[in-house]
Amino acid sequence: METAETQRIKVQTIVNATVEKAWNYFSAPEHITKWAFASDDWHAPYAENDLRKDGKFKTTMAAKDGSFTFDFEGVYTNVVQNESFEYAMPDGRRAKVAFSAEGNKTKVEETFDPETANPVEMQRAGWQAILDNYRKHVESN
Repeated sequence: METAETQRIKVQTIVNATVEKAWNYFSAPEHITKWAFASDDWHAPYAENDLRKDGKFKTTMAAKDGSFTFDFEGVYTNVVQNESFEYAMPDGRRAKVAFSAEGNKTKVEETFDPETANPVEMQRAGWQAILDNYRKHVESN
């Protein structure tokens, strides 16, 4: 039986956009700040992204009422333009985001190592909610 430490979590969505647009909206800071939060009472007031091997990223996620804020950050370990990127978080966890054409749409799939403070299902639901916000942002612009 796998433990929470070894069980990878996967979330995905299908976006009505080309792979190039899906990639750009996922990686450009001016777009990240429009979708990188799980619910309407949160926002992402800041994002920076150096999308290349050994490049760093940081997105500030914050409750709109000011009660809580944190930085989601990491270092890219592998980047294949318009296909996938992988990164390591400061606590050693790893993640991969893959983009694949499905007709005139794009499948975006995130796979990540869970953290140990929250249940796996809560993490899956949170990352899926953020990915759903991403899809809505791409499709409305």
